[in-house]
Amino acid sequence: MLQPGLAGCDQTPTGRNQLALVPEPIMRDLGQDAFEQMKQGQPVVTDAAVRARVECIAGRIVEAAGRQYPESDSPGVWEIVVFENDTPNAFALPGGRIGIHTGILEVADTPGQLAAIIGHEVGHLLANHGNERLTQQLGIKAGLVLVGMFGEIESQQLLQALGLGAQLGIVLPFSRAHEREADRMGLTLMAAAGFPPGESVALWQNMARRAGDQPIEFLSTHPGHESRIDMLQNQVGTVEPLYRQAQPADC
Repeated sequence: MLQPGLAGCDQTPTGRNQLALVPEPIMRDLGQDAFEQMKQGQPVVTDAAVRARVECIAGRIVEAAGRQYPESDSPGVWEIVVFENDTPNAFALPGGRIGIHTGILEVADTPGQLAAIIGHEVGHLLANHGNERLTQQLGIKAGLVLVGMFGEIESQQLLQALGLGAQLGIVLPFSRAHEREADRMGLTLMAAAGFPPGESVALWQNMARRAGDQPIEFLSTHPGHESRIDMLQNQVGTVEPLYRQAQPADC
């Protein structure tokens, strides 16, 4: 029997079965440590207008997360930081840390497109994807972590599970299943937050134009741009009622 407060066999907010064995307090500490290293290792944007825009959009997404996925272990306080980094990426770490690269601000042309990015990353966090991936990487060691018998884990394994490279600031892809789940949850979150869900399609069309040629989908952990766009186009109609009921976002 699992001890109180420890992770285990469960379901994600979309109903997918999941095995996540690393205790949540450990995941939060890992997220905090990685985020602090990133803030020390790369410049942080201080422009008030940029920060206000990002924080407004992220705030709307976080509020929607609490309403749409109340059963998730959502952090009580979130920290949002914009990093001076030209790579078009963003991430969310356990404990409620959201990092936005300035490079993604050049791809996301509208507040709705940035909301799609942030919603996607918050989806990863709410669905506990980092814990699930770390459990998969550790194998039997995850069970030893669970009972407190295994104290040392390779730092590279930890970073990869959190979606970060050995050089902090390099954001790694999650599995295709995780990416698709985060896409669906992100679409729900942006619609409930008052951002037009169709902007998610426009975002990935922008990403596809920027990326140009990419590997065949089954050779990549990310879904191909075309299949991702097709999925989002098919799902937009299902979240339109949420968008119509929401107060329009003004960010």
